[in-house]
Amino acid sequence: MTTPTRLRGRTARHARAAWNVTKTLIQTACFWTFFLVVVPWALDAVEPALGFDSQRFEPQRGVGVAIFALAGSLGLWSGITMAVIGGGTPLPIDCPCRLVVRGPYRWIRNPMVVAGLAQGVAVGLYLGSSTIMLYAGLGAPVWNWLVRPWEERDLVERFGEPYERYRRAVRCWIPNLQPFSDSAAQFAD
Repeated sequence: MTTPTRLRGRTARHARAAWNVTKTLIQTACFWTFFLVVVPWALDAVEPALGFDSQRFEPQRGVGVAIFALAGSLGLWSGITMAVIGGGTPLPIDCPCRLVVRGPYRWIRNPMVVAGLAQGVAVGLYLGSSTIMLYAGLGAPVWNWLVRPWEERDLVERFGEPYERYRRAVRCWIPNLQPFSDSAAQFAD
């Protein structure tokens, strides 16, 4: 019996786009509930005991709502693109069958991560909580150093040179000014 040397994403079974979108929306609702409601609520509840004061300014709640809505739209667009074009979901247990280099992925490699982090900052801003903003900010290095290397190894193994070409052309955190275009990358299965 062999022991796997590392975890690998499981490619999704063939399904209709509507089912992949449904699964993606359920996953998104679970993610948002836990990481953008439950954890921030807990942090906000313990913040006074930690000696942190709320940071408030006049239009803060409106700015928080606007950022949350924009980032949420980006996250939904990214997930739905992955479900429809990629034939899977964002979860590693239901990975896309096809390399996704369309939609928001034409400008940035990880739009869902950027969107989620921005939403976390938006929640902190809405509540005036520096602890929640710190929590959101810590998500970037955690994802960058723990999750991204695993994810990129998996994508290289599943999609090979088309993914390598995409990775060289599209940045991880800062959107490109020109959208990525590589028809060869879209045919990897």
